[in-house]
Amino acid sequence: MNVAKKNTKEWSPDSWLNYPVQQLPEYTDKKLLKSVFKELKGYPPLVNSWEVEDLRDQLALAARGKAFLLQGGDCAEVFDNCNAPQTVNLLKVLLQMSFILIHEMNIPVIRVGRIAGQYAKPRSSPVEKVGSEEIPTYRGDLFNKYQQDLEARVTNPKRLLEGYKLSALTLNFIRSLTEGKGFANLNHPEYWELDFMRRNKYYKEYESMVKSITNAVRFVETITNDRIDAMRQVRIHTSHEALNLYYDSAQTIQVPHNKGWYNLSTHMPWLGNRTRDLDGAHVEYFRGIRNPVGVKVGPPFENEEVVKLLDKLNPDNVEGKVTLITRMGKDNVKKYLPGLIQTVKNSGHSVIWSCDPMHGNTYATEENLKTRSFNDILTEIKETFQVHREEGSFLGGVHLELTGDNVTECVGGANGLKAEGLKRNYKTFCDPRLNYQQSLEMAYLITKEWKATWNER
Repeated sequence: MNVAKKNTKEWSPDSWLNYPVQQLPEYTDKKLLKSVFKELKGYPPLVNSWEVEDLRDQLALAARGKAFLLQGGDCAEVFDNCNAPQTVNLLKVLLQMSFILIHEMNIPVIRVGRIAGQYAKPRSSPVEKVGSEEIPTYRGDLFNKYQQDLEARVTNPKRLLEGYKLSALTLNFIRSLTEGKGFANLNHPEYWELDFMRRNKYYKEYESMVKSITNAVRFVETITNDRIDAMRQVRIHTSHEALNLYYDSAQTIQVPHNKGWYNLSTHMPWLGNRTRDLDGAHVEYFRGIRNPVGVKVGPPFENEEVVKLLDKLNPDNVEGKVTLITRMGKDNVKKYLPGLIQTVKNSGHSVIWSCDPMHGNTYATEENLKTRSFNDILTEIKETFQVHREEGSFLGGVHLELTGDNVTECVGGANGLKAEGLKRNYKTFCDPRLNYQQSLEMAYLITKEWKATWNER
């Protein structure tokens, strides 16, 4: 095993301020920023350290192929969509996807939502052109507004407080649903909308599987006389890209009875593909927190650079600590992934491998609408499973941008959505998402690749 020694350089939640920072626009009102930052530091944490530790323990199982990580949700949450129907729909699709995975894989599924804090997005350009005017780009509601005018695009520190408050409201509602007894009604067949699958060759098999799930739940509820609350509760952890370091560092604290620092704005922050510079502010911040963390890895990258990143983020090689989320694009998986797996394996680092098949497969239609093809997304997942099989490693999860709403943003799937149909209900504020139907279909097809992995071992 060749894992680096611990980095002894002094760290604090604010030490990132001494490093070059990417994807963090200038705040012009420094006095207001300082005041907001101080106020945010005084707010109570959104999650607790026991939940964070619990998630890391679960992810350790995924590193060994004994659990599977389902991470999904909005590309970018927006303040105006913080409401009950949107939250319920997302939890519903995550829950139903996880039921499919559990039923077919026979292992625990770790549900992690891109929710309650996914208010910031990296952008390829700091500006965009609107007519003849050049204005700052929209970076997510944590920074500025979506409206295409100069005033709306000003980076406003007060939006940090609004993001916190809406995340708190969302988390409170999630807990009321998942820890109560009513949300388990989603187990019942009337909540499974299956008509869309009739065009799919797997429809009969899919329908049989759903009946099996609901019958099993009813059987257990009957023989236990409805006395086991565990059958009526689900566990959903939260995640977001820790892009705005003022927001995340303000909620990074030490807690009694546990050593180290925790980011308690979320359970699992992740490091983006554009902010994983070894000498940058984001890596400096991430190296000091105890949370399990995700790291997006896609072209361009160097294999040895990824290992150096693991050395910084997880010098003690704690199992369940780091999830490498590969985002290659369907045509690059076989080109880049085998060497990365081999290099990480040779380094001795324990990681959870996850696949983000969304970001490498985005393109624009003739009408300049960003979209993704269901088949391209599925192809990247298939290719990634295959490479892991060939390299003797495990694909331990998927990372999907999805929604429980019936939007029309990605083409393909059982309903055969075509490019000309995208405008029918295209609602994303950033990148295209799988809708409810496409998400359930994708979950089912993922299980087929999982089974192929274990049949070959």
